[in-house]
Amino acid sequence: MNLISTTASPPVLVIALFLLAGCSSIGRTVDPAKYESMSCTELNSALGDIARDISQTAITRGKVANTSVPRWLLGGSRVKTAVADRETARIGRLKQQEEAIAAARGHKCSTSSN
Repeated sequence: MNLISTTASPPVLVIALFLLAGCSSIGRTVDPAKYESMSCTELNSALGDIARDISQTAITRGKVANTSVPRWLLGGSRVKTAVADRETARIGRLKQQEEAIAAARGHKCSTSSN
């Protein structure tokens, strides 16, 4: 008799993965001073990276929100809501970073070719 199952249901694995991955993003703040020392090319690249991260996080949040949690999984819907809320908060932090990068790029990089 095998007491430990080697296969878990996909929603449980997805939720567990997002709980573990989300803990790494707790406590980060935006530091606009670090963007002032970057070149225009670096700022553009950073802006693209942030936009990609926002898109990936939004996709993840959508997948979590659309995950069907079995009724027998006690607290599963609360975990699903908590993970979706955390992803929403991460999107908010990423948007703050995006705004800081865009402001630094606006001050530093001109669109004219003087």
